[in-house]
Amino acid sequence: MAEKSKDLIVRPTVQKSGLEKFLSKLSVETLNIDPKLVSGKFKTLYESQDADMVVCRTFEQMKAAKSAGKTFGYYKKVLSNADVDEIKKASEVGASFVIVEVDDWKIIPLENIIAKLHKSQTKVYTTASSSKEVATMFSVLELGVDGVILSTASEDEVQKASAQLSSTRFPIKVAKVLEVKDVGTGERVCVDTASMMGMGEGMLVGSRSNFMLLVHNESVGSSFTSPRPFRVNAGAVYCYTITPDGNTRYLSELESGTEVWIVNKEGLSRKATVGRSKIETRPLLLIRAEIEGEVGTVILQNAETIRLIRSDGKLLSVTEVKVGDEVLGFSKPASGRHFGMEVDEYIVEK
Repeated sequence: MAEKSKDLIVRPTVQKSGLEKFLSKLSVETLNIDPKLVSGKFKTLYESQDADMVVCRTFEQMKAAKSAGKTFGYYKKVLSNADVDEIKKASEVGASFVIVEVDDWKIIPLENIIAKLHKSQTKVYTTASSSKEVATMFSVLELGVDGVILSTASEDEVQKASAQLSSTRFPIKVAKVLEVKDVGTGERVCVDTASMMGMGEGMLVGSRSNFMLLVHNESVGSSFTSPRPFRVNAGAVYCYTITPDGNTRYLSELESGTEVWIVNKEGLSRKATVGRSKIETRPLLLIRAEIEGEVGTVILQNAETIRLIRSDGKLLSVTEVKVGDEVLGFSKPASGRHFGMEVDEYIVEK
């Protein structure tokens, strides 16, 4: 399923005297604020008719906004199922968006509204008071809301919320296998996530931070094993993977609660939370490959259930990999790392 766009809308709660300084540092496009208080840099979402998107609280106000040719939406505090039905009606009469204010019960009302409106053209916005709440709202009923209005006086909270919505597209390239070598036994890491993965998805894993192969998840079963689409049997304990904070982590460092990137064969990524990480002694296999002049390796468990992705999109068990095979991977010019953080320094890794 394609990931839909997500809007972070900020409702500043700072004093007017500090508003300009606060707004100058924000990495967002839309504000829930009186348009008279901001320059043309931002879109505004407000009850004023001067706003880019007019927030209405009655059906009469929506009718007037529609007559004036304005983009309009409907605000409603949800306390009962009758309020949910009213929001659905607002969508039916042409609201471009609805702002759902929820109180003690947050998740269930939003689930009901998303279920009713997800096939309509109406966007569902809700409110939050922290970056942590923002992440939760965007994951409700898997689809999530279309936008969140964050009420805050903290620039740091805005930046944290923006970072949570980020995604990365990795430039997936063809890696030509140069060597396949049995390297005996060692410890490998099996990463069980709290997300279900589909065909073509896995984790980028490698011996270098700038050279990794795409290791497929275990959604394919066999006569001897059941499918485990939440799992990536990732590689040896020393191997790197890239995490959503922009750093690399050794596979041995992953634990319950760690966030990792799940990457598909087109390079699109999504975040997943590690539920469990298992380190066990297993027979290992080294694969050396080359991508556009960069050469790197990965050490994986030597077993039929560990698979790479061929350049034609088909899966290839590591037990069948041979010199000359073409699989999918990721590479970029070498850079140094200090505790997982990228630094600009001379480095050679072999």
